[in-house]
Amino acid sequence: MSSVKEYFKSVGQGVKSLLSGMAVTGKEFVTPKITEQYPENRNTTLKIADRFRAELTLKYDAEGHHKCIACGICQMNCPNGTIQLETKMVDLPNGKKKKKLDKYLYDLGSCTFCMLCVTTCPQDALEFSNDFEQAVFERDKLIKQLNYRPEPEGEPEPAPKPAMDPEKLAAIKAEALKKAAAIKAAKAAEAAKAAGAAGADTVKQDEAKAPAEIKEAGETKATAEVKDAGDAKTPEA
Repeated sequence: MSSVKEYFKSVGQGVKSLLSGMAVTGKEFVTPKITEQYPENRNTTLKIADRFRAELTLKYDAEGHHKCIACGICQMNCPNGTIQLETKMVDLPNGKKKKKLDKYLYDLGSCTFCMLCVTTCPQDALEFSNDFEQAVFERDKLIKQLNYRPEPEGEPEPAPKPAMDPEKLAAIKAEALKKAAAIKAAKAAEAAKAAGAAGADTVKQDEAKAPAEIKEAGETKATAEVKDAGDAKTPEA
């Protein structure tokens, strides 16, 4: 009798599961369909999320300048070696030399889109674009130079650093000399303390050795006196 109950119970569970699945299927039959008419809707209804990571790019301002200073932090933090920087030294109008970015090479084919380069850039010079159409037929074309724009001529000369107030500079020097003198005095005191401790240890060792030496000298003298007394009492043959 129990086997019959188990049979009908399993049949009921199967029918219930079937109806649940058919309900989902029936719901999809009446749901309005949304089909992206790609690529026809590239410039009309196609919407790509702003945070979609498709390709690494340099940020350029309205004048064509980027913020990259060729520090190499992005290259060091990249886990796949996707970024390679080539730098050069240029002469500034003020006569000084400055390291400058020559080529910023980015391998899209090995990029993991982890965004470590963007988050660790101290100049906020990098960002990911959402241009997802990056398919090519040759792998060599996946290696891109991000600073592809020509450098604008007439780069402004860096502003000179303001001179420090002489009184403030003198106060800073005096404070530095004071700290140096304090450090030197502290080191001298430590050396004197160490020398004093070493001398005290030597005195204690000498004091510990003195009773033993006195005792040893007394025993030697007593032995010699006993021997002399014995020789004096011995009769002549």
